[in-house]
Amino acid sequence: MPIRNRFAELHDEITAWRRDIHQNPEILYETHRTSALVADKLKEFGCDEVVTGIGRTGVVGVIRGKSTGSGKVIGLRADMDALPIHEATGVEYASKTPGAMHACGHDGHTAMLLGAARYLAETRNFDGTAVVIFQPAEEGGGGGKEMCDDGMMERFGIQEVYGMHNWPGKPVGSFAIRPGAFFAATDQFDIEVTGRGGHAAKPHETVDPTVMTAHLVTMLQTIASRNADPVDQVVVSVTSFQTSSNAFNVIPASVHLRGTVRTMSTAMRDLAEMRIRALCEHVTAGFGGSAEVTYHRGYPVMVNHEDQTDFAASVAARVAGGCDEAPLVMGGEDFAFMLEERPGAYILVGNGDTAMVHNPEYNFNDEAIPAGCSWWAGIVEERMPG
Repeated sequence: MPIRNRFAELHDEITAWRRDIHQNPEILYETHRTSALVADKLKEFGCDEVVTGIGRTGVVGVIRGKSTGSGKVIGLRADMDALPIHEATGVEYASKTPGAMHACGHDGHTAMLLGAARYLAETRNFDGTAVVIFQPAEEGGGGGKEMCDDGMMERFGIQEVYGMHNWPGKPVGSFAIRPGAFFAATDQFDIEVTGRGGHAAKPHETVDPTVMTAHLVTMLQTIASRNADPVDQVVVSVTSFQTSSNAFNVIPASVHLRGTVRTMSTAMRDLAEMRIRALCEHVTAGFGGSAEVTYHRGYPVMVNHEDQTDFAASVAARVAGGCDEAPLVMGGEDFAFMLEERPGAYILVGNGDTAMVHNPEYNFNDEAIPAGCSWWAGIVEERMPG
């Protein structure tokens, strides 16, 4: 099952869809134009059912095979949202919206799944039901969770679910996957360190929160170096350090820290939060100050299910001639919420020698479209053979 000829025929048309979406990026749940475009295309393709407004601005299309006697229902998911980045690619179809850009390739994911939906609606060469899922707000908004919370899995009877992401640095159209933990849990913290401010010439009359917080930033790094098992994964990054005063001659009364924690297991996630809270309490108390910690748990660890991963890899191998083992990724992915609801798998498709995602010079490689579309189609036709 190599790349299907139909996708070679549709390549220019799918590319045009992708570039139109690229020119009109929308952030988080504000994917109104994109969602409408997707819904219109699915109706044009002849999907049996097209439902909008799931997970606020999500879209779901239902495509029934020539027969449905198997009773199987497979979900295929793509993300639609862009990032708050000013584009620097210089391409002719660059973003027309200042400060917004498809810097992660969700335009390509959406276009590839639309291409697969068109093919599946044309051929219906399977016994069961394919459900194509287009979700908003993957980039920090938890759109996948919103769609699940709206009862999507139950409403459409989805039994398994599959996702895909482009990957710069891998040869165009090649694939990589791994079973088990794949993408990290992504948590955030806000820490307010409070002391007693005063004149910079009289530090002995203050409780200096800048000194406290400097020690705290260093101590937070001991979670990875001294609390975590060296073979486990945890990243604690302090990304913002703001004092309540920026005057040269004032010791501030407080300091605000922000940062992120990335982990690959529930146990390490719990340990990291516990140690952050303990260090904040005791380090600041040792200086005579205090700290208030607000800890927000974001996306969970994305865990590929073993059977579905093996199947997804076999489909990829037939499309591309092989499928590599993917590395662990410390970035987050809200497809994790769907994989908590149903068994499934998430795969990477090569984007070639391009800038990494979330970079203002990144651009989705349209040459990956036939491989991505063929993989989607293969998931349906091979899991539910007609």
